[in-house]
Amino acid sequence: MTTLEIVGMTCDSCATHVKSALEKIPGVQTADVSYTRGVAKVASLPEILSETLVAAVAELGYRVARVDAPPAPLGSGLSGKMDESFGSPDGRRGALHVAVIGSGGGAMAGALKAAEQGARVTLIERGTIGGTCVNIGCVPSKIMIRAAHVAHLRRTSPFDAGIGATTPVILRDRLLAQQQGRVEELRHAKYENILDANPAITVLRGEARFESEQTLTVSLANGNTQTVAFDRCLIATGASPAIPPIPGLKETPYWTSTEALASDRIPDRLAVIGSSVVAVELAQAFARLGSKVTILVRHKLFFREDPAVGEAVAAAFRAEGIEVLGHTQASRIDYQSGEFILATDQGELRAERLLIATGRSPNTRRLNLDVAGVAVNAGGSIIVDEGIRTSAQNIYAAGDCTNQPQFVYVAAAAGTRAAINMTGGNAALDLTAMPAVVFTDPQVATVGYSEAEAHHDGIETNSRTLTLDNVPRALANFDTRGFIKLVAEAGSGRLIGVQAVAPEAGELIQAAALAIRSRMTVFELADQLFPYLTMVEGLKLAAQTFSKDVTQLSCCAG
Repeated sequence: MTTLEIVGMTCDSCATHVKSALEKIPGVQTADVSYTRGVAKVASLPEILSETLVAAVAELGYRVARVDAPPAPLGSGLSGKMDESFGSPDGRRGALHVAVIGSGGGAMAGALKAAEQGARVTLIERGTIGGTCVNIGCVPSKIMIRAAHVAHLRRTSPFDAGIGATTPVILRDRLLAQQQGRVEELRHAKYENILDANPAITVLRGEARFESEQTLTVSLANGNTQTVAFDRCLIATGASPAIPPIPGLKETPYWTSTEALASDRIPDRLAVIGSSVVAVELAQAFARLGSKVTILVRHKLFFREDPAVGEAVAAAFRAEGIEVLGHTQASRIDYQSGEFILATDQGELRAERLLIATGRSPNTRRLNLDVAGVAVNAGGSIIVDEGIRTSAQNIYAAGDCTNQPQFVYVAAAAGTRAAINMTGGNAALDLTAMPAVVFTDPQVATVGYSEAEAHHDGIETNSRTLTLDNVPRALANFDTRGFIKLVAEAGSGRLIGVQAVAPEAGELIQAAALAIRSRMTVFELADQLFPYLTMVEGLKLAAQTFSKDVTQLSCCAG
């Protein structure tokens, strides 16, 4: 029995035409066709080639997206199992077969690079094409943050003395429609359309699970099960919000970032549990759109970063009316009469909505990784080396499901390098100068070592911190919140780290990353030309503090 997955049938009449066309082929005994499931099951003589069945369907104007056929007389070299991908006119039937689990940034980069390298790719996705970033992460959150920033500036700005402030009217349902419209536009343009247009990539909708070191079992969306044999596999299944074991929490209608970003209304009172990126970004966005926000922080904001980072952000938040409760934990959470009740060591807190943003857990537990020999750490993250290889010879992993930093650009870089290595190359991912940005206002941007990290690794440091009241761009903006800190190796003066809290800090951090990558000293950085009245000029000024008093320089002194 051969099963064809057919795209394009819209009614019973379509199915009847397909059935008739298939049964006219000499050697075909019966064809059972369902338009609702998009499937044709064909019983035929062994000598009938799958290509013949596909051609008959194509003549009617439909497309066969997948064929599950009996094993061919000649094995594929993979335990005698053949996985056939159609819609590939470039003749890659005998090419290296790469299976990709997931369709987010890492998966897409890996699939496209593998196809570019000549491989035949089967991409398996159980949910929405595009993964976290475009659908429920980076894109919708940054749209919401920008809208909140505009609302904030209309309400208050450093120029209110000359520009009349006003209280903005927040129409959240319209903002949400605009946000989701852009999400769908990007998903179609950058994911779905690209996959549809690439003949070397076949998309399989379902959930994958390892059956062996080179075989996957896929539970298809239509209820069937399919075996996919591969030469190489890339796992890029991402991560999901981690939920802390607080008594009572699971019985409440709490939000994760997914529900928060999809909410069509702004709550009057919002409590946020968490201290890092998602927690602070969404806390400030909701506050600027009208919520009274309280953040519960177990230690302090950004406790893994230089202490000055968390202190600066907390001060900016409190100035906007956001309550930051440091060293505070919830011992129990209840939901009564439309209200969350949080029992904490600082007293009782009540809120209309509760956002849990305490990190993300890798989506690995349902993959049956043990049978494939793929090792994970205590948190379930797949352990990979700099070549994105797992402990299994033919299996690679990229993105948030691994022990690498959870950034989409790291995932994409890892996916690309994995594809190069899967197809015979030798590429490595170097994270020593990896920039990171948190889109609060002021933004947080870091790259390389903090002082504490350098000392932990036995590196003696020499550091300088420049407050923004020394940066002409910040003075011209009447906004001097924050600082720029440079960490240099003692003795050599080589720049090894930068931490910045500043409006648009994300726009300056890449210059710092390039300086670190180029092994520049702070003295060489201080000698570079930077355009006047830009925030990135702050890097030059900070570097100059290693050798002079910048308060005694003229505005644009070289």
